[in-house]
This record gives sequence, C-alpha cells and structure tokens, in this order.
Amino acid sequence: YSGRSMRRKLIELRMTRLIERELTKDQILELYLNAIYLGSGAYGVEAASRDIFGKSVKELNIAEGALLAGLPKAPSRYNPRASEARARGRRGVVLGLMAQEGYITELTAQQATNQRMRIAAEEWRPYAPDEMLSLEVIRAFVDSVLPDVLKEGEVIVHTTIDSTAQRAADRSITRHAGAISRTVQGALVAMDPRTGDIRAVVPGRRTEIQRAFNRAFRAKRQPGSAFKPFVYAAALQNGIGPAAMVDDVPIEIDLSGRIWRPANYDGSYQGRITLRKALIHSSNAATVRVSRAVGERNVVLAAQRQGIRSALSPVPAIALGAVEVTPLELVTAYAAFANGGMRVSPRLVQRIEAPDGTVLWSSEVQQLERVLDPRDAYEVTSMLRGVVDYGTGRGVRSAGITAPVAGKTGTTNNGADVWFVGYTPTLVAGIWFGYDEPRAISGNASGGRYAVPAWSEFYRNGWREPQNVAWIPPANMIMKVIDPTTGLLATEWCPAHLREWFKPSDAPMQPCQEHFAAVDETIWADMDVEDDRGGRGNGQRNDPWTEDVRREVGRALRRIIRF
Repeated sequence: YSGRSMRRKLIELRMTRLIERELTKDQILELYLNAIYLGSGAYGVEAASRDIFGKSVKELNIAEGALLAGLPKAPSRYNPRASEARARGRRGVVLGLMAQEGYITELTAQQATNQRMRIAAEEWRPYAPDEMLSLEVIRAFVDSVLPDVLKEGEVIVHTTIDSTAQRAADRSITRHAGAISRTVQGALVAMDPRTGDIRAVVPGRRTEIQRAFNRAFRAKRQPGSAFKPFVYAAALQNGIGPAAMVDDVPIEIDLSGRIWRPANYDGSYQGRITLRKALIHSSNAATVRVSRAVGERNVVLAAQRQGIRSALSPVPAIALGAVEVTPLELVTAYAAFANGGMRVSPRLVQRIEAPDGTVLWSSEVQQLERVLDPRDAYEVTSMLRGVVDYGTGRGVRSAGITAPVAGKTGTTNNGADVWFVGYTPTLVAGIWFGYDEPRAISGNASGGRYAVPAWSEFYRNGWREPQNVAWIPPANMIMKVIDPTTGLLATEWCPAHLREWFKPSDAPMQPCQEHFAAVDETIWADMDVEDDRGGRGNGQRNDPWTEDVRREVGRALRRIIRF
C-alpha cells in the first residue's frame, strides 16, 4: 500500500510487532542498515561506504561514519558527490547529536567536523553486466522528484526508454570507448524529436569501477564543430541562404590587440564556396566569416531558442564551438532541425506508481514551441544530410546505413572531445567521447574517426525507421536540381544530381563551377606555341609556360562548351 494512510500505518504496526517478537534490537538495526537505500543506486551501508569512500564500512573513521549516518533522511540531497557543502553540514548535525548524547566528546566532534572530506574518485558497484546503463539515471531522477519514495519500498517507474535502443546504446558506447582507451569515457542521449521523449541514455561507460556522474546530462564539454549548425541556422534566419558564397581562405581577427587566426582542420582551403559546401567540409575559416556577418549575438540566440541552456558568450570563437554544453542540451537543440523547427522538452519518466497502481508522480509531453521557420529547419537538414553523404559524417554511409540521416561531427582543437550528433525524422542521437579530466584522446582523434562509427553501430542495431519515412518540404519552397557536393545548380557534367527545395530567396542561381566536360586532348597536338626560350613548343606539355597557356585556353573552352 502506498501513501501515508491509516491502513498502511496499521499494517506497519502489525509488522513491527512481529519483527520485534523474533529479532533483537541490534539484529533489526543490522538488517535495516544493510538494506536501506543510501543514494546513487547503493543499498546498505557497506555498498554506500565502498561507493563514497572506496573502502569497507569497517575501515571508516568517526567523521566518515557520521556522513553515512546522515544520508537516510535524503540520500540524493546529502550525497557528497551531489553537494559537498550539504553533506558537510549534515555530517556536522550527526556529530553534534553524538556529542550531545555522550557517544563522543565535544572535542572529538569538533575535530571530526573540521576533518577534510575525502571522497573516492571512482564509484563502486557490484558488477552487473546485464543491467541497463540508464537504470542509474532513472534512479537519480526518481530520487530528485520523490526524495523519500525509495526509502519506503518499491515503486513502479514508467519510462520513455526503448529497451532495444538502450541495449544497443550500452553495447556501442562500451565497445567503442574500450577500443579507444581503457579509461576514456563516453555518453549517449537518443531522443524522439517529435516529442522530446528520451529513448536511450548512457551516462558513462560501465566498468567494475566507475564514476558516479551522469555525463549525458551533466558533463559540460566543448562541442567543437558540432555547434556549427547553429551558425548556419542564424545565417538562414538573417537572409543568407545555402547557396550564398563565402570565402574559405585564411582569416585574421583582432581581439583587442591579440590576433586570432582560426585555421581549417587540415590546413587546406577551397577559395570561394557556398555555405552548403562550407558546412559539409566543416570549414573553420568560412564558418567564422559567416558568424561575423550574421553577428555572434544572433548565433547565441539561435542556439538558446533551440534548447541550449548553458551560458554562451557572443565571441568570435563561438562559431567553432568554443563553449561548454551537455550532450542532452545539444541533442535537444538538434531536435528542432529534425522536427521542422519546434523546441522540445526532454522527458525520461512518464509516471511513478506505488505497487498498488496509485500514481505518485507523472509528466505529460509538453507542448512544442515554434523556434525556427520550418523552411530554415529543412534547409539546415539538407545541408547536414550533405555532411553525412559527402563530408565528415560519411562513415554513416560506409556502415551501410541508407536511411535519411543528417548530422554533424565535432572535435575540439586539442582532440580532448569528439562528437557526432545525427538524426532522422524519428530519432536524434548524440555521442561524446573523452576523458573526465580533459586531455587529448589521441594524436588523430576526431568525431568522424571515433563518434561516427559508434553512432552508426547504435543506430543500425537499436532503431528501425518506419517505411518511407522522409522529411517533407514545407510550403512556399521551390525545387532546384543541384550538385549536392557544391550546393550550386547541377550541370550535365556534375557526378551527382539532387532535387532539393529552397526558400525562393535562397535558391541557387549559379551553375556548378567545379565539374566540366572533358576537353579533347588532341587539341594540343595541333597547337604550335612559342616557349619562353624562343623555340616552338609543338604541343609539348611539360613546359611551364605551355602548361599555363593550356590551362587558360581550357578554361575558355569549358565556358564556351557550358554556355
């Protein structure tokens, strides 16, 4: 029976008399201390002692024992990993009562109160390889909304978790993190972009010893290039479309006397390119130029409207993701791209019930809020599909996934954080890998190298799209056939053609400049050009001057052939 009812109290009274008839007070206390919930998934003082202090309860000193004794009132609130200040205050209350009752002296109580709190760096759990990694997150959530309920007995928790997706997420993060390094950590959040319901969550990689920290919800790390879609969303909202041109050449920015030179990842530049191509190839120089043109404050507003709640500073480096966000925030914000421009509110638990079915707590899907023009959301998604098909996320296609997928990789400058946030019309999922104490993962760490394969494995094994699922172009858009690698109008010589939809003001007008008809090489056989030494070239192509002429004539011929 649930709740504080007279019926429940009478039952408890009857059970108390039966227990006292069979057991001594010490035996009752021992059973209680071995079974009571003490937070972070730990039941009993031995488990809590190993979890918090990294040692057996038999090895605790007075100050450590007092801290454990103070946990039952509110295990999650007074857990030192959640708040050392609250834990220290609660420990002081217990020590004061011990002195007051004569169990210890005032001097001992004072010394214990002043003792430094030494918390184990690693969490302890009985190894349970078959337990879903989301269970710890769910327990913590229940603790946060109903602090006393787990102390009173069992409850039934109805979650939004999809068991197939969760199992696939657990396996993928565990396997891929382990392949990177024995101590590297990972996190995953997968969400239904239509509702905000969380389908899978991995707070961290499970080992026999693990940190009690939900990285998926609480770890603030730099997203790197995974933040760039908000720059381009801001550009679209300010009238700069996917076919607009931007210079991908080295750039210098004066930051109050200090020159910042953001370079492209591989040190190469492509000259004047479309915004679509800049995002596909994750050009740093071009993205900074776009951000500067739009205004960093507009980039901040775009990210915040879509669900980023962490503090964001409108500085030039924000274009390259030099901010700190959680995986949950990033996935929530990407949901607006996937669902046509609506902000969602994440939901993990639908309701909590007592064993008799009484609802103790519940949550409904919150009403979605329009934060992005559906046409802008569609255009961003189109560009991010290009990332998966032709850019840094093409490992998704290499893994054999043919579903409509859009997404963006992210890598911080020193390779300490790698990301991939990918989405379909029915699922948006983000993966992060890194060390808890930030340092380079490896010399060649990147989101495409580490996060994309893990995402692909998770998606392939954990999710099934409905048949014929696709993003539908919103009203008031026009269709153009483009070269998806450049974003310009496709010509007959482009290797790929894509029917794509644009806002009328954003539609490309210029034909692709990168693909041309093959020029007949026999033309050169009849050319008789004078070389720089006064002789005749007779079509020889190994002379530098001849090669220059050849290139210029070739360009002219291509223009003639094209038009």
